[in-house]
Amino acid sequence: MVQDYLKGTRENTSGLAEFFQTILQLKSIQRQGWKDKLDMKNPESVADHCYSTAVIAMVLADLKKLDVTKIIKMSLLHDLAETITGDMTPEQTTKSKKIEAESRAMKKILGTLDGSQKTEYWKIWREYLQNKSKESKLLHQIDKLEMAIQASEYAKLGFTKNQIMPFFKSAKNEITDPKLRKILSEFM
Repeated sequence: MVQDYLKGTRENTSGLAEFFQTILQLKSIQRQGWKDKLDMKNPESVADHCYSTAVIAMVLADLKKLDVTKIIKMSLLHDLAETITGDMTPEQTTKSKKIEAESRAMKKILGTLDGSQKTEYWKIWREYLQNKSKESKLLHQIDKLEMAIQASEYAKLGFTKNQIMPFFKSAKNEITDPKLRKILSEFM
């Protein structure tokens, strides 16, 4: 009886172990835009980006009285597929091909989890892609804001205004929330 319990525990945790091993890979996936546009040898990782995005999302969702738990989960999940697909830029592929590849990757990654978690995380990730809820709309804009903040950090390392300006322009084009636009202007 004890052996059956332990066996069941091992089987239940093997999926978690695989999931945790997968998420650690985000630490070694470099953000492709910085590599391509700034010719950086060691840019931030996708994990770095996701962490910063999650903290910014937590603070701003709290201020806006949105579902903080959901937006944190969404921000931590939003680029998880990149452990398999890599960080694909718009110059590398079409939006539809990227979504298709990332959907396959997310199904594989989330497939290691139990049913309720798998279903919840898939739903939250799809909500992010659909960009219709208040949380997903805010997170898409925070994603761009975080990129602009990172660009300002790279400017401090000696990258020129001409080199980082495309990142600021991209953020400015995508950010519509007045509070986020004001924050963005402080970094520009």
